[in-house]
Amino acid sequence: MKTELKQYTVAELCDGFEYNELEEKGLYGLSGRLTIQPEYQRNYLYAEDNGKKEVAVIDSVLKQYPLGLLYFNRLPDGRLEVLDGQQRITSLGRFLQDKFSVMSCDLPYRFHALPKDKQNLIEKTTLLVYECEGTESEIKQWFQTINIVGIPLNLQEELNAVYSGPFVTKARSVFSNSRNANVQKWGAYVHGSVKRQDFLNTALDWVSHGEVEEYMQAHRQETQIDELQSHFNDVISWIESIFADRYNEMCGLKWGKLYDEYHEQTYDQQKMTANAEKLMDDPFIKNRKGVFEYLLGGEQDTKLLEVRVFDEATKRRVYKRQTAEARAAGISNCPLCAMGHEAHRTKIWNEKDMDADHVQAWSKGGTTSEENCQMLCKTHNRAKGNRS
Repeated sequence: MKTELKQYTVAELCDGFEYNELEEKGLYGLSGRLTIQPEYQRNYLYAEDNGKKEVAVIDSVLKQYPLGLLYFNRLPDGRLEVLDGQQRITSLGRFLQDKFSVMSCDLPYRFHALPKDKQNLIEKTTLLVYECEGTESEIKQWFQTINIVGIPLNLQEELNAVYSGPFVTKARSVFSNSRNANVQKWGAYVHGSVKRQDFLNTALDWVSHGEVEEYMQAHRQETQIDELQSHFNDVISWIESIFADRYNEMCGLKWGKLYDEYHEQTYDQQKMTANAEKLMDDPFIKNRKGVFEYLLGGEQDTKLLEVRVFDEATKRRVYKRQTAEARAAGISNCPLCAMGHEAHRTKIWNEKDMDADHVQAWSKGGTTSEENCQMLCKTHNRAKGNRS
C-alpha cells in the first residue's frame, strides 16, 4: 500500500461540507472530492454525551493543540474518502456551520459569533493527512488497524467495513438511523445503541440465525433489504402478539432464537400476559429475564427462573426439628426414606447429606418459606423434582 503525507487547512477540508441531519453523518469535504463517512465508517458519535467530544475538538484547535494524523484513501478516479478522522472532521464542519457552541471568555459562542481573529485561527489551522492507495482488502485491513485507538470499533462496525456496499448502505439507513420512528418500539426488545450498529446487528443475527458474517457476504451487492426488514418485523410482531405488556427485562433477550423455536406454536395472549405479570411479581424468582422463555416453553424449565432457595439458617432449623422428631419416632429423618421398606427406613442422615426441598413445589404454588421446607436425603430430593 502506498502512502503520501499531505496537509490541508480546516477551511479546505470543510469546503463543501454537508451534514445529513437524518442519518447524522458528515458527507463531503474538499469541494466534494472527499467523502467524509464512507459506508465502512461508524456513525458520528462525538455529539453524544452533550457533545463534549466535539467541543473538545474545537477547544484543541483554538489552543493550537495537535489533532493527530488523518488518513484518507485515494480512489482510482482521484477522489478521497476518510479512513480515520471522520469524527474530527465532522466536528469541525458542524462547528463551522454553527451546529453547536463552545465557551469563550465564559460565554457560549457559535462559529460566526466568534471574534474574527479566532474564526481565522480555526479556518487556517493545518492538519496532516496520510493519503493511502491500495487494494480494497489492504485499505479495509488498514482501516481496522488504525481504528484500534480512540473509540474502538465493535464487531458490527468492523463487519460493515469488510462488507461495505449497497446492502450495508440500505440496511444502515433503516437500522442505524436514530431518527427512525420505530426505534423507540424496537428498543423495548433490542439492547444497545442505534449509532453503534447494535440494532442492525440484532436484525442480521435474527434473519441469519446467528450467521451474520455469512449473511452479509452473501447479500453484499443487493440493493434491497426486504428479507432483513420482514424477518425483523415478524419477530417484533410475534412478541407483541403473545405478551401485551412490556417489561425492561424483555430488552436484549435472544428473541430471534425464541422465535425460531416457538413461533409455530399457538398461545393465548391474555393467559400469557397474566402469567407473565404473576411471575414478574413473584418475590421468589431471582432471574426475571427468564420468565418469557419459561412461559413460551410451557412452564417446564424452572431453572430459567432461578427460584430463590432456602437460606442456610432455615435449613439448619428444619434439619434440627425434623431430626429430633425422627429420633423420637424411631424413623429416618428423611420423610421419604421413613415411608419406604428399604434399609434406610430408620437411617438418621447427617445434614451435609441432605438437601432442602419445597413440600409443595414452587411451580405448583409452594412458597420458599420455612413452613414449606423439608429436608430430604440427596437421592430422594433429586428424584422428587416437581411431583408434589
